[in-house]
Amino acid sequence: MVKVVALIRRREDLSREEFLRRWQSEHPEFVRALGGVLRYVQNPAIAHRRDWPYDGLAELWFGSVEAVRAAFEGPAADALREHEESFIGRLDWFLAEETAVPLETGVEK
Repeated sequence: MVKVVALIRRREDLSREEFLRRWQSEHPEFVRALGGVLRYVQNPAIAHRRDWPYDGLAELWFGSVEAVRAAFEGPAADALREHEESFIGRLDWFLAEETAVPLETGVEK
C-alpha cells in the first residue's frame, strides 16, 4: 500500500476551532468522493509548550501509486482542492510506504 502524508497549516485568518470544523466535519466528504481511498486519518496537532509549524497531518492510503494518480485527477480532485483553499494556508505532502518497527525483539506493537 501507498500513503499520501499531508502536513497542513491552517489559514491565518481562521481560528483553530473553525479550521478543525472545516477539516473534520466538511472535508471527509470530499476525500470520499476521490475514489480509491482505502483509509483516511486526520491527526490534529495538540497544544504544546511551543508552536508547531503545522496544525495537523492527514494520511490517505491507496493500493498503488497509480491509484493515487487516478484519485487526484478529475472533477472530484478539483472540488477537494477548492475546499482545501477554504481552510488550508499551506499544505506539504509526500508519498510513503509504512514500515512497522518492533519496539521489543520479536514483538510488534
